[in-house]
Amino acid sequence: MKYKLLFFFLTVTSILFAQKIKSPQEFLGYKIGERFTPHHKVVDYFTYVSGQLNNVILEKYGETNEHRPLYVAFVSSQKNIDNLEQIRQNNLSQAGISKNSKNSNDIAIVWLSYNVHGNEASSTEAAMQTLYELVTDKKSYLDNTLVIIDPAVNPDGRDRYVNWFNQVSSSPYNTNQEAKEHRDPWPTGRPNHYLFDLNRDWAWATQVETQQRLKVYNKWLPHIHVDFHEQYINNPYYFAPAAEPFHEIVSDWQRDFQTQIGKNHAKHFDRNNWLYFTKESFDLLYPSYGDTYPTFMGAIGMTYEQAGHGMAGLGIDTDHGYELTLVDRVKHHKTTGLSTVEMASKNAAKLNSEFKKFFDNKNLAYKSYVLKNTNADKMNRLTELLDKHEITYDYAKPGKVSGYNYITSKKGSLQATAKDLVIHTDQPKGKMVKALFEPSTKLSDSLTYDITAWALPYAHGLQAIASTKKVPSVKATKTQQKKNSAAPSSYAYVTKWNSLEDAAFLGELLSNNIRVRFSEKPFSVGGKSYKRGSLIILRHDNNTSKNFDTKLVSIANKNNREITPVNTGFVSSGVDFGSASVKPINKQKVAVLSGKGTSSLSFGEIWHFFEQQIKYPLTVLDTERFNQINLSNYDVLIIPNGYYGSILNKAGLDKLKKWVSSGGTIIAIGNALKSFANKKQFALKTKKADTTKVKKKKANLTPYANLERENTNNLITGAIFKSKVDATHPLAFGYDDAYFSLKLGNTSYDYLKNGGNVAYFTKDAKNISGFAGKKALKKIPESLLFGEEKIGRGSIIYMVDNPLFRAFWENGKLFFANAVFLRNSSVIKK
Repeated sequence: MKYKLLFFFLTVTSILFAQKIKSPQEFLGYKIGERFTPHHKVVDYFTYVSGQLNNVILEKYGETNEHRPLYVAFVSSQKNIDNLEQIRQNNLSQAGISKNSKNSNDIAIVWLSYNVHGNEASSTEAAMQTLYELVTDKKSYLDNTLVIIDPAVNPDGRDRYVNWFNQVSSSPYNTNQEAKEHRDPWPTGRPNHYLFDLNRDWAWATQVETQQRLKVYNKWLPHIHVDFHEQYINNPYYFAPAAEPFHEIVSDWQRDFQTQIGKNHAKHFDRNNWLYFTKESFDLLYPSYGDTYPTFMGAIGMTYEQAGHGMAGLGIDTDHGYELTLVDRVKHHKTTGLSTVEMASKNAAKLNSEFKKFFDNKNLAYKSYVLKNTNADKMNRLTELLDKHEITYDYAKPGKVSGYNYITSKKGSLQATAKDLVIHTDQPKGKMVKALFEPSTKLSDSLTYDITAWALPYAHGLQAIASTKKVPSVKATKTQQKKNSAAPSSYAYVTKWNSLEDAAFLGELLSNNIRVRFSEKPFSVGGKSYKRGSLIILRHDNNTSKNFDTKLVSIANKNNREITPVNTGFVSSGVDFGSASVKPINKQKVAVLSGKGTSSLSFGEIWHFFEQQIKYPLTVLDTERFNQINLSNYDVLIIPNGYYGSILNKAGLDKLKKWVSSGGTIIAIGNALKSFANKKQFALKTKKADTTKVKKKKANLTPYANLERENTNNLITGAIFKSKVDATHPLAFGYDDAYFSLKLGNTSYDYLKNGGNVAYFTKDAKNISGFAGKKALKKIPESLLFGEEKIGRGSIIYMVDNPLFRAFWENGKLFFANAVFLRNSSVIKK
């Protein structure tokens, strides 16, 4: 009898407890799916639940560029919440990170990430409903499971979409695909403030959202991580298992448990007659996704894709004859989220034991990666990235190191010094080290969803050796900050030019009205030698500047730049400081096109480069006002990757050419080059296919089932190619005679016959890492990479490949800075 009374008491208590918590519908005043919820109200609901329940903890982990808060909620049983820190330590000890574990972990840790793409907005609505059901109907899952919920990874993008939709939507909503409410305008709500795709930023951590999230993620290292997305309206629902190719470090257990989770989802979807598919489109190769990055950190990383995105609105008629509603989209995401937690709870012990096994790295082929420190700024940028991921590194003991040479793409060696960096793979995050540093990624399938090459030595422009033996090393120590002193009696100050940090320093000098020159030729003075591009700050040029020395030294110290005072302009070799080869750098007025026709991603990379990386003023222009823009107000016009047929017609091109002739600089990137190619007034010509062996065109007899794979012969999916560089050209100052470029497509151009071929591919060019189809490869040899066409007093800089790609291809950024500051910067516009 007492057991019946106890059961009755617990049941009543449970019901009363559940009644204390308002559902999202009760709290917001509308049914989830009937509206899009602004981010601040989502935060309000999570705050409300955490305020009512002791077993839900809401933690603010950061803030976006637009000052929206970033939160994660920790949801579990009261016992687990009371023991939260010990659970964390126990888990990290399994990865070999923490030493504070008292015993092995028996709690499964699941992290659910919602709305990384702002206009894939159903998932944040689902996050609220998922939270509610976890603390009410599904509380039993929490006995041995800790669920971490990030309700909106990208609140800036989400609110951009939601605010727009609420402004334009019909009442009641219109299901016609042509209705305005289904046409999310440029730049769409998908990206963050700087128009970056946050789902491709996990490994590169260029954005504030990612940087702040990683600090929390690395504190927990969950066993399962789910990234909730939306896809095209006619593709119903995608869940794991993922498609090939899988990266080779993905374990058999990770593959298998994805399938187990997928089967559990299928059971719930089958019960409701919902459509779904698996094993297609979304692979596990590129390391910077919200599924791959966690996978390479030991988790079961998965992407869930619901039909919808920015086109679906509250409801839309699909091509398949049914209406897709937001209500249904939320149900589907809620179902897979809860199904994931259900599977974690049922398999908590196995998740923990297999998680621990993942961090055994003894079978990795390369034991150490050694990077030559020929450029301290580049090395510092790399170590800052490693610090973000809490990957450890050492410095080499002097001696010979042999292995795979990244520069020559074959076995070789280098003489290591105490300044050279060593990253070992026998550390907890050794598999991530392999993924980020491996010279060439192993591909089990050429059909991939993203780029196939990203090795950090190439991306950062560093000489490197991958060794199959552990290289002797010593622990890293902090480098000393530069400390300059004023030299009021000096003739000039001189400093190097070979890194992005030098460009940021120059930008701040110009913004503070300190006049600077650069030398087009190498020189020696005061017992030191300086390369082309070195900056010279003459007292003569700044004699009217108050507190010139104090201001200069302060800016140099702030930027950690070493400036060397010299007492004469008479050099011991090279050109004197009064030479015509020592050119002034004017305070460049820079503009960039944005809006219709422009790639929002490319524009965002440029915007971010100026505002966050070199902190130099940039004017953003709208393509729809191009005809009204007075270009004489600017020195540099940047045309991002995009399609500009509507504005760069004959009249538009004539306008540009006239402005360039007067001394302006155009920097055109990627597909923007097509606006100039093959036009009579410009030198750029599209590279034609080899016509020496002309064959009669045959009918396409490729079977339908093979068409997609056959098309890969024409693709280059983010492969690395080695180019030759004219290091004497100002566009290439700070570089050696070779540059490794990340090529994203097969569009190619002939060498410039009238202009400077600054970086180009030779006749034997081929991909050294990443996939390139055999037909696409034929167009790369003897083609242009970066070139300059002089027109009158100005020039057009052609950048076939994007040197600012996702802000992670660090070694390309100085080319871009050179184009902005060192070309035509001494020209006084008429």
